[in-house]
Amino acid sequence: MSRFAAGAARPTRRRRWAAWSMLLVALLPVSLLAQPACPGIHVKILDIRSSTGAVACALFESAVGFPTEYLHAATQIMVIKVRDRQARCDFEDIAPGSYALAVVHDENMNGKLDVNWLGIPVEGYGFSNDASALLGAPSFAAASFPYDGKNLEMTVGLKY
Repeated sequence: MSRFAAGAARPTRRRRWAAWSMLLVALLPVSLLAQPACPGIHVKILDIRSSTGAVACALFESAVGFPTEYLHAATQIMVIKVRDRQARCDFEDIAPGSYALAVVHDENMNGKLDVNWLGIPVEGYGFSNDASALLGAPSFAAASFPYDGKNLEMTVGLKY
């Protein structure tokens, strides 16, 4: 085989190798994106009236302390800065069971739900199952939902 014939075969192999490498790199992000998200409770907060402050989400696994004693009784607490009147709380590594959510839009970021002189909230609040709070906070039973350990997408609308 002449020197030119052997040299002609090499660029073809290199081109094939380069083409396969580019195909592999092109398909890699698709395979990574196809993997399921980490199982958990994913909560989109709706009806946020302003982009100031933060949204605090408290996840409870029992009626003990629900919803007012969230610092001591909540299973997990997440505080998310509001951006463009949007917020999302993602609780991961949660065991299957029954849970309830309490959400507060802490506009002035003082770490609590502010109320007026009559005790009526002046900042946004909401609960899972859209449990209503007419003459006080709803019960754990009214706000509770089952969680099976898989992905759960839910929404909580705020009331002001």
